[in-house]
Amino acid sequence: MAAVDSFYLLYREIARSCNCYMEALALVGAWYTARKSITVICDFYSLIRLHFIPRLGSRPDLIKQYGRWAVVSGATDGIGKAYAEELACHGLNIILISQEEEKLQAVAKNIADTYRVETVVMVADFSRGREIYAPIREALRDRDIGILVNDVGAFYPHPQYFAQLPEDTLWDIVNVNIAAASLMVHIVLPGMVERKKGAIITVSSGSCCKPTPHLAAFSASKAYLDHFSRALQYEYASKGIFVQSLIPFYVATSVTAPGSFLHRCPWLAPSPRVYAQHAVSTLGISKRTTGYWSHSIQTAAREPALDWYSCSSSLEFGETCSVRSSCSSSLELVCFT
Repeated sequence: MAAVDSFYLLYREIARSCNCYMEALALVGAWYTARKSITVICDFYSLIRLHFIPRLGSRPDLIKQYGRWAVVSGATDGIGKAYAEELACHGLNIILISQEEEKLQAVAKNIADTYRVETVVMVADFSRGREIYAPIREALRDRDIGILVNDVGAFYPHPQYFAQLPEDTLWDIVNVNIAAASLMVHIVLPGMVERKKGAIITVSSGSCCKPTPHLAAFSASKAYLDHFSRALQYEYASKGIFVQSLIPFYVATSVTAPGSFLHRCPWLAPSPRVYAQHAVSTLGISKRTTGYWSHSIQTAAREPALDWYSCSSSLEFGETCSVRSSCSSSLELVCFT
């Protein structure tokens, strides 16, 4: 009994001497909890404000806001095709660019018949480098280009070490992922500046948020697109040009296995059509966005510093194309985190 009493007295003395420290720890814990609670509430409000409220109101007049014509590269598949259809739904005439003429003609005819807008097709293999841009520049010279969507992209045949990557694939990534967006912006931007209005949307990838091993060149090229778009926004916002970096995560395409996890979770991996509908609703609101509400939640885990209202993401870790083709970015079966 004496031992028990001695232990109790010792414990009471120690507890009394530590009261000030416990109170300090309690205050730190309360401050941390309050701060995290406020952050979660603000993030939730931003999520609702960006991805849901714009879809409840009347549709914006994109023609009046930006111009009559939209140019979409990589427009035969995935996000590029769906984005072109969504812009046509808003009444814009569409110029579609890709290397597959037959598919381009089919997509253009479908858009023209469905939405009663003008369509123009331009066949261009962006992997060929500088030589393809003179005809594009000439074809776009006298058109009122209001929106440019850079969606063309090249991807690895499969994840692999950088030293094992074929040189042709590396050149495709440079020419298609980096040069194509840069040159297309260089072509259309002077006209937008002259008219003091326009929008440039560049589809990056969730892989740009963090270095992605075994996709080193691809993720770096997507990081370039993200930084390029953000820099352009700083340069040209005062001239009436809206520049958006679109950073999607998983998007389920037609080649994704019908019974796969992605098809069973459409809220996690939307179809290109659903994704495009949400992404277009963020146009003019968010300079850097995932374009889709669940992708913004995924982005919070990858890049906590990303601002949900003035920013967001599309992870196309896989792409609807071969590595030597002009294509649109979208997730297939390959899932990398």
